[in-house]
Parts: sequence; structure tokens; C-alpha cells
Amino acid sequence: MKAVNLFLLAAMIGIELILGIVVAPVIFYPQNFIGNGILSHYQSGILMTQIFIKMGYLLLIVSIINILFEIFSYFREKFNFKIKFSKLILSLIILILSLVFVFYFTEQIISMQKLGEQATTSTEFTGIHSASEITLKIILASQIFLYFLSFKIEKK
Repeated sequence: MKAVNLFLLAAMIGIELILGIVVAPVIFYPQNFIGNGILSHYQSGILMTQIFIKMGYLLLIVSIINILFEIFSYFREKFNFKIKFSKLILSLIILILSLVFVFYFTEQIISMQKLGEQATTSTEFTGIHSASEITLKIILASQIFLYFLSFKIEKK
């Protein structure tokens, strides 16, 4: 079960990195690849939102599996208390922030996009979008820490 949990965690880290490093620049700057007049910034945002909706559900599933694994492992692993507690808290942070990302930020962004292009140029939208990016970066950093904490040597 540990291998499956680590695989899912690593896969989620990879997905988040690919979306941020590869997919977002391509979606938001299509003119660099296929010329001008193809997609507006607003249309690119709608496409990216659809990608993040799908990623968000996957993030929730992996976060739930991860917290369940860490709760179970807390009582079974022979790691010292600090490592077990740190892994449990990181899993909880990831789950809480994933819920906030999916059910607050994504929903807010979708509802503002439904109001039209002008709503997405407001300072309120920019603030929500920036906060969602920061939340996802904190999730990613927490996942990376959790991943590497999982390789700590057991107490003898």
C-alpha cells in the first residue's frame, strides 16, 4: 500500500508541475505557436479552468487516499513520533488546501468567468486567481516534503 500511496503522490506532483510549467504557458500564449487571433486571454482562461477542474478532482482523490494512508500508518509505522506526526499534519494540510482549492477558488473563478470577460479583468478576480496559485504552490511544496519524508529510515 505504501508503494501505491507514494506512486499517487509522485504522480500528482508530476501532474501539477507539468500543468504549471508546460500546459499553462501553451494555453495562455497560443500566439507563440499558431499565430495571433486564435484565442483571447479570456478563452484561454476558460480552457485552463476546464483542465484545473479535472485536475482538482484527481487532487481530491489522491489527497483523501493519502490522508487515510497516513492515519493508518501513524499507528503501524516504526518511525519516531516527529516524523509520523509531521507526515500526518502534512497530509492534513494537503487535504484542507485541496478542498479549499477545488470548492472555493475553482468555484469562484468559474462563477466570475460566467459573468463574462470583463469580470475576469477585475482586481477581485486577479486576487482570487493569485490566491489560488499560491494555494496550489503550497500544496505542491507540502506534497514534495511529504514524499521525501516517507523515505526516512525507521527507528531501530
